[in-house]
Amino acid sequence: MATVTPVEMAYTRESAAELARRWRSLGLDAVFTYNDEYAALLLHALQAEGIVVPDDVALVGCDDLVLSALQQPALTTVRLDMPSAARIADAVHELIETGTATPVQAVEAVLVPRLSS
Repeated sequence: MATVTPVEMAYTRESAAELARRWRSLGLDAVFTYNDEYAALLLHALQAEGIVVPDDVALVGCDDLVLSALQQPALTTVRLDMPSAARIADAVHELIETGTATPVQAVEAVLVPRLSS
């Protein structure tokens, strides 16, 4: 069983550094961030405090940005696979024209495992 504990961090170096300074006192072994940019910011702050990713804490971002693969260690991330804008536009057009539309693929979350977790 996993316990989810919300942790506040603004998108600033200062906020990430403050969180990293108190990380050990939180007793957490993993973090899922708002996106890959927050994950990269926190990764560097944790490393500056001597906290080893993934040995001390697993770190996962979201969006699968190019920068996530360039971090050291490369960030595990979640990619959201979505239908293209053209596919959605076609479905809306079809719906307007005919009153029905071929179903559009649902958004799918795909884990992209790398070295940070």
